[in-house]
Amino acid sequence: MDNEIQKVTHVQNIRYDRQAEALYIIDQTLLPNEEREICLQTAEEMYDAIKALKVRGAPAIGICAGYCMYVLAKSVRTEDQQVFLRKLGEYGEYLNSSRPTAVNLSWAIRSMLRTAVENVGCTRGQMLDALYEKAVSIHRDDIDKCTKISEFGLTLIKDGDGILTHCNAGPLATSRYGTALGPILLGTERGMKFKVFSDETRPLLQGARLTSYELQRAGVDVTLICDNMASMVMKNGWVQACFVGCDRVAANGDTANKIGTSGVAILAKHYGIPFYVLGPTSTVDMDCPAGDDIKIELRDPEEIKTMWYEKPMALPEVQCYNPAFDVTDHSLIAGIVTEEGVIRPPYDKNLKKLFARKG
Repeated sequence: MDNEIQKVTHVQNIRYDRQAEALYIIDQTLLPNEEREICLQTAEEMYDAIKALKVRGAPAIGICAGYCMYVLAKSVRTEDQQVFLRKLGEYGEYLNSSRPTAVNLSWAIRSMLRTAVENVGCTRGQMLDALYEKAVSIHRDDIDKCTKISEFGLTLIKDGDGILTHCNAGPLATSRYGTALGPILLGTERGMKFKVFSDETRPLLQGARLTSYELQRAGVDVTLICDNMASMVMKNGWVQACFVGCDRVAANGDTANKIGTSGVAILAKHYGIPFYVLGPTSTVDMDCPAGDDIKIELRDPEEIKTMWYEKPMALPEVQCYNPAFDVTDHSLIAGIVTEEGVIRPPYDKNLKKLFARKG
């Protein structure tokens, strides 16, 4: 597994060392200036890694959660399987509370818990082996999905196109090629040339710290812009498509993604530029009717006032509103690119058809 991942991406954001029985992630809060792995051993370290964005991106969070649940399962020292299941369920609830908007987190935790239940009656060793294999399958499945998403996304652009991105949905946020960056990286491998405009993505600067980092390393022509410059580059005719990832897609096609995404979609609509959402079907929540039903995470105001500054940029008593995500209305989305293909409007009908086909 480890060797396979190293072959397909320069950045191995999550890896489980089976020989050392240890889970490692790249601490994304240190990028781009330092690329350092940290080891996650306790539930508290795992919660902090997800909450503090040391690991981030909906698919990557799901992959990490799978391995986390395996590590935590190993820490439950009992042969009583009901006690084991109860404790593992408690760990799952704790991890899931770290970031409620990204559906992949809860999806991966449920998958691991379901695997545990399916193996009741086995020995503890067999149960742990089954959980490890499930975590690996979640990882491999994402690699496969990202590759397919990249192929389908590549059909939407042509050599020489300008593409605007918001936040980060490359290998660091997923696996292999990524989702929103996948078509760009795959096309570049095949000799195509793109001009990418990377929104810095306030307030946590994922576009500046991570997207431009990944694209520059991959040899892509990337230009970093402030979020409020997107309108200008669109007006100048430099952008032919917008590609963004997603943290949750509602059954009607409304999409939650990093704060500022809906503004990009509105601008793109005004300038007649197609706006595409790229993500695996695991990010689609058919139990969530519409965007209004998506819980939006509110984060620490200090991310706006002090986090990136030598001195505070606002008085201590100034109030801040700091939502991590916003919801882009389905009417602004030209297509949702999944591993099953490009889904077009009407999304309420076509997403339902997609999942009926998948069973």
